[in-house]
Amino acid sequence: MEPGEAGGAVLLYDKPAGVTSHDVVATVRRERRCKAGHAGTLDPFATGLLLILLGRATRLQRFLVGLPKTYLATARLGWRSSTGDSDGELTETGEVPDSLELPTGTVRQRLPMTSAVRVGGERLYRKAHRGEVVETPLRDVQVHRAELLSSDGEFAHYEIECSAGTYVRTLVETLGDAYCSDLRRTAVGPFAIEDAGETLAVDRVAALVPAVAEALR
Repeated sequence: MEPGEAGGAVLLYDKPAGVTSHDVVATVRRERRCKAGHAGTLDPFATGLLLILLGRATRLQRFLVGLPKTYLATARLGWRSSTGDSDGELTETGEVPDSLELPTGTVRQRLPMTSAVRVGGERLYRKAHRGEVVETPLRDVQVHRAELLSSDGEFAHYEIECSAGTYVRTLVETLGDAYCSDLRRTAVGPFAIEDAGETLAVDRVAALVPAVAEALR
């Protein structure tokens, strides 16, 4: 166990594709032999920054989970996905969207069936795995910036800054014939992917995110 973990620390972890956030936390909990949680789910197909809370830092979850997020997202054009991402059933339409502009400001999203949000006491993705379809809740999110970095007619690449709770794959679907083929989280509030691998003591996290001090009293 690294210094500070028993008292509490936040591990900045670069999640690979193909594993769930829950799987990562379970592995960390087993390897480091301490209480662990995370501050914001990443979809299995997505990569990038996951804040893993160790020991006393699990009390900070409600403060850290609401931090804004920054992503690099790739839209595959002329295709549709049953889930909005590369894990779904893919259909080629050949229709490239006329506009590659993503909405910004307050955006109302309908939660996808693959969401981990609970409806009727059960997570939506569990219902989806059984083939059940229900009307999912609507949610207002904030998209602060959605910059088109480049496009070659087949793929469009974006940098997106948004509020917690934003589904980037759902945002990409607003283009029409497009789905999110790659997604990488590069920042969570003041924490950056370049610092992945660091384990930050709770007092340092409190300095970066002043609101967490309330949970430490």
